[in-house]
Amino acid sequence: MGENVVLLGGAATPVGKMQGIASDGTQQLEHEVLAKLVVEALEDAGLRKCDVGSMIFTLPRPYTQQKYFATFMANYMRLPCEGLVMEVLGNGMTPALTLQTAIDQVRLGRTKVALALGINFETGTSAPEHMMSSMRATGDVDFHVPFGFTPIAWYAMDAVRYMHEYNVTREEIAMVAVKNRRHAADNPIAQFRKPMTLDDVLAQRPIVEPLGLFEVPGRGDGAVCIVVASEDVARESGKPFVRVKGEGFYHEGAHQISEVPNDMIAFEAANIAGAKAYSNAGITPGDVDLAEIYAPCTIVEILAAEALGLCSRGQGAGQAASGETALGGRIPICTSGGLLSRGHPAYVTALYNYFELMEQLRGRAGARQVRNAELGLACTELGNYNAAMVHILEAVA
Repeated sequence: MGENVVLLGGAATPVGKMQGIASDGTQQLEHEVLAKLVVEALEDAGLRKCDVGSMIFTLPRPYTQQKYFATFMANYMRLPCEGLVMEVLGNGMTPALTLQTAIDQVRLGRTKVALALGINFETGTSAPEHMMSSMRATGDVDFHVPFGFTPIAWYAMDAVRYMHEYNVTREEIAMVAVKNRRHAADNPIAQFRKPMTLDDVLAQRPIVEPLGLFEVPGRGDGAVCIVVASEDVARESGKPFVRVKGEGFYHEGAHQISEVPNDMIAFEAANIAGAKAYSNAGITPGDVDLAEIYAPCTIVEILAAEALGLCSRGQGAGQAASGETALGGRIPICTSGGLLSRGHPAYVTALYNYFELMEQLRGRAGARQVRNAELGLACTELGNYNAAMVHILEAVA
């Protein structure tokens, strides 16, 4: 590895309905929203626009009006770059790949400062159009799509299998949603902050049995910009920063969900990617102080936490229900509120996860602050966790 790479600054919009349909009136423009975040993130990092050498964007949604968005933004911000200006796509893993590309730009010496940034506007698109685009991106168009086989259906099968294998109750799984809402209540950029109880979760209409409305993510818009820099730049800035201590990736060679018989609730990719990240960082799962997990459903947070060694196999649901993964517990997970309550603007979701870890590790998380947080883990998936990327971030005093 080359020189140390850090996350030096960041800015994010509250997740919610930012765009809306055209008939609702004035629309917010993606490039204006994102440019404002660039200014805020660079101010947070103590840097100037001229310090930026690369800009790595998440690919905007397919129905975004402005195509070739990255070069349009470079022009709009009058920001020449000697490194890369590009867009990245990887479905839910898009933001993680975007951050990793920015990290690699700095590590390889292509630039001292890179931006990992993106915007996800989707609430102005009808649900049927959005679902059609999503289904064609998340399944085999000749096999899955004609049968309406969506990611929520995969996760529902995971939940049923997990309940059967480990004698877990529906209530234990649902407690993940309650826990995350409790965290989101103290997060000013969370989409859903209204308190809710277990009874509230169980009373909602089913989406795919056994998962109800509050156990799957809502649609939302959002935007994030993170400043990635070399450690020497960070130290010169005099600003607090977070070091990229380790990373790991694994793709099991399956597209979204495998037709090859396998242990569907083992989340092998997360297990292998996590092991690589721990080894790369020189730590063990027990050293991690908090984690932000890409979990579109309650069951996904449980299974990913188990695969990453943060919870014991078959005990993740019970440990969530008992408070072990809540603020003040053994290993706080999704202190931001997670995808269920913080929000899930998919093509930038993981950037929100990194932003939360930055806030926590810099001691800026307010009422949801994890005491003495030094090491944070972020994990992002592709498909039914058939691929995973894990980053370990470290607070620097």
